[in-house]
Amino acid sequence: MPPRARRCSRRAPTGLPRGCGAARSSRVRRMGERRGDGEGGRHALRSRAHERVVGAVGVARAADRPARARVGRVRRAARVARTRRVGHGVQWVAARHRAQLHGRVGRRDRAVDDRAAVVRHAFVPGAGCGGAGVPLDRGRDDPGVRRRRDRGVLAEARHRARVHSARVPLGLLVLLASRWMWRQWLNVMRRGGGYSSRVLLVGSVDSATSVARQLARVPEAGYRVVGACVHGAGVIDRLPGSNVPVYDGVEHALQTMRDLGADTVVVTSSDELGPERVKSLSWGLIPGAEHLVVAPSLIDIGGPRIHTRPVAGLPLIHVETPRFEGRKLVAKRIFDLVGSAALIVVLSPVLAGLAVMVRMSGDGPVLFRQERVGINGEPFAMLKFRSMVVDAEARLAALAAERRDAGNTVMFKMKDDPRVTPIGRLMRRFSLDELPQLFNVLRGDMSLVGPRPPLVRELSAYDTHVHRRFLVKPGITGLWQVSGRSDLSWEDTVRLDLYYVENWSITGDLVILWRTARAVFGSQGAY
Repeated sequence: MPPRARRCSRRAPTGLPRGCGAARSSRVRRMGERRGDGEGGRHALRSRAHERVVGAVGVARAADRPARARVGRVRRAARVARTRRVGHGVQWVAARHRAQLHGRVGRRDRAVDDRAAVVRHAFVPGAGCGGAGVPLDRGRDDPGVRRRRDRGVLAEARHRARVHSARVPLGLLVLLASRWMWRQWLNVMRRGGGYSSRVLLVGSVDSATSVARQLARVPEAGYRVVGACVHGAGVIDRLPGSNVPVYDGVEHALQTMRDLGADTVVVTSSDELGPERVKSLSWGLIPGAEHLVVAPSLIDIGGPRIHTRPVAGLPLIHVETPRFEGRKLVAKRIFDLVGSAALIVVLSPVLAGLAVMVRMSGDGPVLFRQERVGINGEPFAMLKFRSMVVDAEARLAALAAERRDAGNTVMFKMKDDPRVTPIGRLMRRFSLDELPQLFNVLRGDMSLVGPRPPLVRELSAYDTHVHRRFLVKPGITGLWQVSGRSDLSWEDTVRLDLYYVENWSITGDLVILWRTARAVFGSQGAY
């Protein structure tokens, strides 16, 4: 007998489940064999094929029940893993792989493959007795089947991971957008005086004036000053430079606060307010309805640099000194290199177009090189697109004697400078004339964000504390540029530059760059 026929003539597996029809098929086969006719023989062949199919399927189903139970447990574990944090997709893949490696999912897949192999062996032509049948365990051991099964599991895991990971950024974006909208609405309401604490200042005239000026700059903070109780205020009725009314006598602060309808007392520095007076003032406030705030003498200090630490009952405020070296400085330099190189590549068509327009506007060079003062007081040549006539520096002395904006007593600025060319006026409106400074950043003379680089002739008008601007590299943009530019007074310009020097960070630089884009299109103070 040929080997193939011997393989096909194997007896059906024993121990078949009840009700599968195998006993009846055996009786019919034996009856046909006893009769010896052709019909009985053909019926016997069909009965053996049916017995193999029904018996193998019954065995596979019986063996599949515990496997299906284990698969259910694995799937429940995978669902639990999917609900964990943002990385649930990766956890689901890991759980699925662990289950497959331990054979929990593979048993169920092998049982299904066994059933498919039985059907193929019984009904595919050439799979019967004497034919080229397919072995019953092909689905279990075939590497191709295993690879297809593994690819299917991995594809399903990747798909579910992509779906669930896409939901998280969408929800995060919606949350950020809604918070930004509510914040904008609250800022608008606070600029109009709503949703703000009514503040009474208590202290000396100088300290109360300084705090009132700082709070007036940022109405979005939610503090609206309605009055000030100062010592010896008989000769003034308003704080200098403001409309805040002044009341004499810090000992009547509680009564004055209730007369004005204020709900917050801000204690500034004063010799009349010792520890016992401040403590008695806090005891007189209505709990939950009236609040006490103590303002230190420090101003223009960034929040991350301030740490409050109670020591022996004293609320000590620790202020970290700024550092101009180390990893932060290296990170800023890397940020400047990558940012400037990327902007030069992206804006190269704009740079080329502006260079052609400046060249066609008249005689003279395309780039204007001007000596400015950089880090540590070292001069460097700053690049700009030429926006003025060629003899602009020679005509400066005559224009300096003319009337100009009061806010620019140190920096020479004119809204209608006659030296500016038509194309230069357009470039200045959108600050396009400063784009060549990207090459200064790439070379290391400047930074993307920093204080304004001053002219050499402006140094003679600087006070001693203003020289702290030279502790960092000057920038193409900065707090001065995004807060009004030439419309600001010299005092505000210095204050903003020094605030940046003391409190700069990479996150702050990103915020300033975003505000710069808005300021460029707004063109406020650009002339």
